[in-house]
Amino acid sequence: MAMKIRLARGGSKKRPFYRIVATDSRMPRDGRFIEKLGTYNPLLPKDSEDRVKMDVEKIQEWISKGAQPTDRVARMLEAAGVREKTERNNPNRAKPGKKAQERAEEKAAKKAAAEEAAAAPAADDSAE
Repeated sequence: MAMKIRLARGGSKKRPFYRIVATDSRMPRDGRFIEKLGTYNPLLPKDSEDRVKMDVEKIQEWISKGAQPTDRVARMLEAAGVREKTERNNPNRAKPGKKAQERAEEKAAKKAAAEEAAAAPAADDSAE
């Protein structure tokens, strides 16, 4: 059974509140979980101590049993000093998408054609 430590959403529309839970990875996000390990309230200010509350000992116990934290929970654990920071590298993040690249290429081609057209009559005048 693949175990995950992840966020389960609660709260009303546009007012999110999350529980940090240990669950089977096959269960739905807000479905059945095995144990509640903490809470996360993104609406509180970042410096508030009530924003993220975790039972670190229980989390470490689940990790020792083989549970894998999701990326967001892993970041919270890194901020709490429980896990060592992992190097993240996403070089494609800053690149524009395919359509944006195609538009940029079309724009560059049009600009080059316009410059060529503007340069061609000037060349004809100098030949006379």
